[in-house]
Amino acid sequence: MLFRAALTAIGAATSVAAVTSLEVQGSQFVNPKTGDAFQVVGVAYQIGGSAGYDPVHNKDPLSNGDICRRDAALMQMLGINTIRVYNLDPNLNHDECASIFNAAGMYMLIDVNSPLVGESLNSFEPWTSYYEAYVNRTFAIVENFKGYPNLLGFFSGNEVIDAVKTGATAPPYIRAVTRDLKNYIKNHADREIPVGYSAADVRDVLEDSWNYFQCSIEGEKDDMSRADIFALNSYSWCGDSNFHDSSYDQLVSLFKTTSVPVFYSEFGCNTPSPRIFTEIGAIYGSNMSSVFSGGVVYEFSQEDNDYGLVQVNDDGSVDLLSDFRTLQNQYAKLDFEAVQGVKATGKSITPPTCSESLIKEDGFNNNFTLPVPPPGVQKLIDNGIGKKVNGKIIDVGDWKVTQTVNDVDGTKLTNLVVKPLADGEINNPTSTESGSSSGSGNSETSDNASPRLAPLSSISAALLAVPAIVATSFAIGFTLV
Repeated sequence: MLFRAALTAIGAATSVAAVTSLEVQGSQFVNPKTGDAFQVVGVAYQIGGSAGYDPVHNKDPLSNGDICRRDAALMQMLGINTIRVYNLDPNLNHDECASIFNAAGMYMLIDVNSPLVGESLNSFEPWTSYYEAYVNRTFAIVENFKGYPNLLGFFSGNEVIDAVKTGATAPPYIRAVTRDLKNYIKNHADREIPVGYSAADVRDVLEDSWNYFQCSIEGEKDDMSRADIFALNSYSWCGDSNFHDSSYDQLVSLFKTTSVPVFYSEFGCNTPSPRIFTEIGAIYGSNMSSVFSGGVVYEFSQEDNDYGLVQVNDDGSVDLLSDFRTLQNQYAKLDFEAVQGVKATGKSITPPTCSESLIKEDGFNNNFTLPVPPPGVQKLIDNGIGKKVNGKIIDVGDWKVTQTVNDVDGTKLTNLVVKPLADGEINNPTSTESGSSSGSGNSETSDNASPRLAPLSSISAALLAVPAIVATSFAIGFTLV
């Protein structure tokens, strides 16, 4: 399916340039202005973990412009072009953060759910959680983010299916939520916005999940329940592995016939420690880039699970962890201008027809009769929700980072700023020099710094590649849609 994702108007009053809204063409994200296929170079962004979303105190990962400015500047140094944000409050204004990431050349992948009661599907008894108030909340997320040109897509589910047991109950309901979201977007957004699923890389159910969500139900002219994108949270490449031992070759073989874009919505195994991120060369190399559309590293900030690239301190200061520089160095080994400069194939791929034969695992749901929208939901789809906050790009004006940022060796980064990119540009790992964004290349020894590692005088601080701390994914432990 071709998504004609025209650039959302920004308005004459703002001087902020915008990234180009991407289209889905067959199995690729495509920049409609250049005709190039887009590779996600992403990072998971959920400061505070699940507690970072706190509707009681009007807080979520995209509600504070000062924090977003700080983190966008660091992500520009790293080379990130996409953030994935898991839990957001649809009642908050996200204009400043969305505008900062837009100006920094970064797209947003947004989950429509949260771990709170009533804000996600129950994996085992999804019919108990699929009701008007829940669906209304997912529509409110759409309303909040649909106006941002750097919105790449929505996830209607995250690791809802983690075994055959949940694969027996959840698939029709996940597909129903996808249908409802796509119908709402069709009626109330200015452009078509992809909606898809983020799967756990559980091999017993991965192929069936992919086939269940990418197939087209026979007899429907325009199957709105079909996922537009499919992503997986995969941690199969650990340490100094390779394309074969990591089973990445098996994933490429599995998805080579995909009719929708496939990419990693999380990756970055942390055992053994330190992480060395050698999978970067594979993900963006010729063996994978013709099938996969890049991936999202887990995760930006250090949480209880010890997966962070940076340590965010209580006073707002940040210490770069060794994983940050190690990942930066791995990105620097590749020619990302060439990676992002591949012309799209332009192919419109016919999806498989939904049938029992697509489902291989005994016990996984093979029924494609979907639940109808709950009472009241069709009225919302037709007329729109009542309470809503509609986001828009604004003129930010100030790009200077005010918080203290210390490098891995304890030196202080000075003059750290977000570098606004030209209209249509995206951030690129090859656009930074010596690991610094424009205006942020200076460092000084901080008298108060408590170095995490002894300085390596023979290596520039911008090229440090030293041990990282290990962790597990925050998404694990929650049943989210």
